[in-house]
Amino acid sequence: MVAAFDYCPERPEHIDTILNGLDRYNPETTTTLQEYVTNQCESQTYDCFANLALLKLYQFNPHLTRDESITNILVKALTIFPSPDFALCLSLLPPYVLAQAKLSQQQNGNALPAASTGTLAEAVQHLSLLHTQLNNAQYTAFWNTFESDDLYADLVAEVAGFEDSMRVRIAVVVSQCMQEVQRDVLESWLNVQGSKLDNFVKEVCGWKLEGEKVRIPLNQENEARGTVVKEDVKFEQFGRIVKRAYEQPA
Repeated sequence: MVAAFDYCPERPEHIDTILNGLDRYNPETTTTLQEYVTNQCESQTYDCFANLALLKLYQFNPHLTRDESITNILVKALTIFPSPDFALCLSLLPPYVLAQAKLSQQQNGNALPAASTGTLAEAVQHLSLLHTQLNNAQYTAFWNTFESDDLYADLVAEVAGFEDSMRVRIAVVVSQCMQEVQRDVLESWLNVQGSKLDNFVKEVCGWKLEGEKVRIPLNQENEARGTVVKEDVKFEQFGRIVKRAYEQPA
C-alpha cells in the first residue's frame, strides 16, 4: 500500500500539529519549519509535505525568505528522484528566480555559469541541471557535472550523505529496469570503483558479481512478463448491436 503524500513517520509531533492546523499559514511558524529542514539535512530524513508548507509561507511572506533553506529543500528533493518533488518545489519559488535561471540556460545552453554569482537563481539553475540529467538517466553526466564545479559541493554541504543517497536512488532505478549490467557501466553510473563498488553491490544492493557483470535479482519491476489479453464478449451482445442498427429512430 502506497503511503499518503502528507505522511512522514519521522515527523515530530509539534511539526505535525502545525501542518494539520491553521498555524500552517502563520508566519511565526517559519522559523520552526526552517529548523526542521536543517534537522532533515542532518538526520538524513525527508518530509516533503513540511518542506512545501515552508515554501508556501515564503510565497505569502517574501520578507521571511531564507535562500539557504530553499537550497536545502531542493537538494533534499533531488535525493529521492524519480519522484516529482523537485518540480513541486520549483513551482513554489518566486517567478523572478525561475525566470533568471531559465534565461541563463537559454543564453548559455547547458553551459554554466549563468545567473549572478551567489544568488538563489544560480543555485536553482545548477540544481535544475542535475535534476534534468537524473530524469534523463544520464547518470555519468550527472556525476561529471557534480564534480565539475565547486559550487555543487557548497550547495550540498549541509545535506549529510548526499552522494551515498544519490547512489542508492540510482541503484533503485537500475534494479527496476535491468536484470544485469556491465561492471564498468555501473561504476560510471554510481561514480564508485574497485572494492567500494563490490561492497556497495553486495552489502547495500544485495546484487551478485559475476566477472565483469552484475546480476540483479528478479523483482516485480524488472521481470519480463507476457501479457495475454482475452475478451469475454458473448455472441448475444453482438446481436443487440446489430438489431439496434436496423431499428427506426423514434
